[in-house]
Amino acid sequence: MLPPGLQTAVSVIYPARCLACGGLVDADFGLCGACWRDTAFIGGTVCDACGVPLPGHGDHLAPHCDACLATPRPWQQGRAALLYRDTGRKLVLALKHGDRQEIARPAALWLAQAARDILPPDALIAPVPLHWLRLLKRRYNQSALLAKALAAQTGQPWCADLLQRMRRTPALDGLGRAERFAALQHAIRVHPRRRHRLIGRPVVLVDDVLTSGATLSASAQVCLDAGSGPVYVLTLARVAKET
Repeated sequence: MLPPGLQTAVSVIYPARCLACGGLVDADFGLCGACWRDTAFIGGTVCDACGVPLPGHGDHLAPHCDACLATPRPWQQGRAALLYRDTGRKLVLALKHGDRQEIARPAALWLAQAARDILPPDALIAPVPLHWLRLLKRRYNQSALLAKALAAQTGQPWCADLLQRMRRTPALDGLGRAERFAALQHAIRVHPRRRHRLIGRPVVLVDDVLTSGATLSASAQVCLDAGSGPVYVLTLARVAKET
């Protein structure tokens, strides 16, 4: 930690900036008031499987949205921290495509808060994988940054390469639900030399955005097929239909 005097000097030269708009804020890794108000943090009654907000006041013990009722998920429970719109969308895109890796640190706080009621104490945290060619181009896996930061925040273990994407799949943006699920068939596997880490153990899969759930479904299923315990999913943002 820097001495107080040096900290003051650094803050004068490099003042803290809002993660979303770049405006001045009181502390590093924060949002200004306007961007905070424009960030749709998820709370209240949510789908127990994907984390999307639901109307009502939690009348059911484990409520599910229409999409999760129509297409049951292979994972046990899921949560998301933000809705994928406005500032939430800006933050996800900046982390994913803008080399704004520092966003992973505050995002881990939001993820831990969103998962506080479902996160098993003995779980292994793992990111959804990128194909090596895409990883080479992007230089980092944003889901791995989130998983690593979440592990540091919660004190739970994580495995960066628990899963491997064996086949390069097309970009899923713009594809329908059926096309997304078809594109992910046989594309992901458990790393043969990491399988021992998940046998009989809960796994928490971390990704940046949940849209249809195709990537997380493929990832969860290979974990279960490899002998894991129940699988949970956690995403920074959830795409939801406007109401």
